[in-house]
Amino acid sequence: MPKVNSRLTMLEKVPTGINGLDEITGGGLPAGRPTLVCGAAGCGKSLFALEFLIRGATKHDQPGVLMTFEESVDDIRKNVASLGFDIDALIAQKRLIIDFVRIERGEIEEQGEYDLEGLFIRLAHSIALVGAKRVVLDTIEALFAGLSNQAILRSELRRLFGWLKQRGMTTIITGERAGDQLTRQGLEEFISDCVILLDHRVIGQISTRRLRVVKYRGSTHGTNEYPFLIDESGISILPVTSSGLEYEVSAERVSTGVGGLDEMLGGLGYYRGSTVLLSGTAGTGKTSMAAHLAQATCARGERCLFFSFEESASQILRNMRTIGIDLQPFVRKELLRIHSARPTVYGLEMHLARMHKLIGQFRPTVVIVDPVSNLRSAGTNEETATLFVRLVDFLRRNGILGFLVSLTSWAGTSETTGDSISSMVDTWLLLRDIELSGERNKVLYVRKSRGMNHSNQVREFHITSKGVKLVEAYLGPGGVLTGAARLAQETREVAEAERLKQEMERRELALTHRRKAMEAQIEALRAAFDAEAEELRRTAANGRDRLGQLEIDREAMARSRRVTERSKKNNHR
Repeated sequence: MPKVNSRLTMLEKVPTGINGLDEITGGGLPAGRPTLVCGAAGCGKSLFALEFLIRGATKHDQPGVLMTFEESVDDIRKNVASLGFDIDALIAQKRLIIDFVRIERGEIEEQGEYDLEGLFIRLAHSIALVGAKRVVLDTIEALFAGLSNQAILRSELRRLFGWLKQRGMTTIITGERAGDQLTRQGLEEFISDCVILLDHRVIGQISTRRLRVVKYRGSTHGTNEYPFLIDESGISILPVTSSGLEYEVSAERVSTGVGGLDEMLGGLGYYRGSTVLLSGTAGTGKTSMAAHLAQATCARGERCLFFSFEESASQILRNMRTIGIDLQPFVRKELLRIHSARPTVYGLEMHLARMHKLIGQFRPTVVIVDPVSNLRSAGTNEETATLFVRLVDFLRRNGILGFLVSLTSWAGTSETTGDSISSMVDTWLLLRDIELSGERNKVLYVRKSRGMNHSNQVREFHITSKGVKLVEAYLGPGGVLTGAARLAQETREVAEAERLKQEMERRELALTHRRKAMEAQIEALRAAFDAEAEELRRTAANGRDRLGQLEIDREAMARSRRVTERSKKNNHR
């Protein structure tokens, strides 16, 4: 058996410099080989090819040649000026050449066989003039439209591709799509080493641009459709189309901006880089809670990017000032950026692509999407669910705290977000309106919070002139009481407590009176006892005195008897 070379030769690639494309293609376009960029009119082929040349000249030190068959140099200059590309400077520095080759069918007289030798000569001259490494032919369909002998032209086209490969030119050829075919002639895709299809579709009056790498000889590549945008900085392609769970997590906690809510989350707030879902019905204070997070983030000197799909930036700033949250200073300091757009302006993929681009440019630590549920109006439920998965994974991979606000509907006591993201998030907060006694009051509770101890209590909150303030909600036999009902219940409880207090005071007073009466009785008994004791003492003293006197009398009588007896004896004598 033949030996297999274990050292595989990797296909050399040229970075395009187009945002996202190099990631999809695994490094860029095949070096020294032709790449076909095809699509219908208006999909962005010419801009794609021209940006390939400009990025090569400005970022990778690779001069380029643009041979155009449709637009003049002046037209191209005007078209790209709005995108911030200064091609005049590149032309002056001999890093770019634009050669307009005019082909008009009515002005061409065909006699005998012909070839593209003249085109080769012009192209070779331009390549040598600037030392080009990149070439763009835009669009090849103009050659087929200008000349009728298709067989010879197809042969010459093969020779052109081979000629460019021999000279090591990394080439992009643009071609018009026709029906189900990638190109009108059906030849270019077969002789190109890489084929990229651009598509500009409109579904439900919402347009979306997509890119797909149809083939790439000798290289693995992304095969899905990728949304891309064309804006003031050129083309940006969203490379992520699948979700992944390989990302680092942080144990650091950041404040929610609401002291009472921090307490409900173990006193520390959210995990940095986690995903938080705040859901509630209209008017429950969702944007106010989001503004508190934005304020707390910017106060730490970190950046916050706020995507709003309902209110303009000026509306948000004005409304939040009424509750004591002034975000304008953070906007001026470039710590807060508010991006507002209607959900139906773009398709879902375009929204996601713009989010990726703005996040990449601004580098925030917190991203707020308010409300994320509005994006459902730009696509189906399945498409929306896919977008949410990709958005959440993107934020987690970049260590960004995602705060997603969702409009919910309530059916009885069950909660539903309607957008299938509640199971993906790390922390789910719910806001509710409770209607009781003719008024509506707001409560908040933590539905779940992974990896941390959190409160299971329902907390009432007030939106005051100093922001959101949480208060303890009253939990009674009939459920949660808030507002006037709570005040009435508290009044009843105060009255009952006062009644109990008075009853206790009455009983204590009665007991005091009984104690005093008992003490008076004891004192009377003690006085009688003392009197009897004193009487006994006196009686005993008298008795002792009498006994003493008797003893004295007895002795006196005895002495008297002895004297008498002596007298008698003396008389007898």
